[in-house]
Amino acid sequence: MSSMKELVEFMAKAVVNDPDSVIVREIEGSSSTIYELSVTPDDMGRVIGKGGRVANAIRSLLRVMAARHNVRVTLDIV
Repeated sequence: MSSMKELVEFMAKAVVNDPDSVIVREIEGSSSTIYELSVTPDDMGRVIGKGGRVANAIRSLLRVMAARHNVRVTLDIV
């Protein structure tokens, strides 16, 4: 689902200082899809947020979109 990949990329680029460094990889599994989000070490705290709030918000929106398409997704921040 490229639209979910674009959603993760859009949200991450809105939060970080260096949007050109945002990379989202899509890994198709047998029962679910994993999205790996990587940013520069300086922006890692911005993507995770205080207490993980930003990361959890991104995951929540991704789960809603996945539910509409009847698929399972996971977001890993690396």
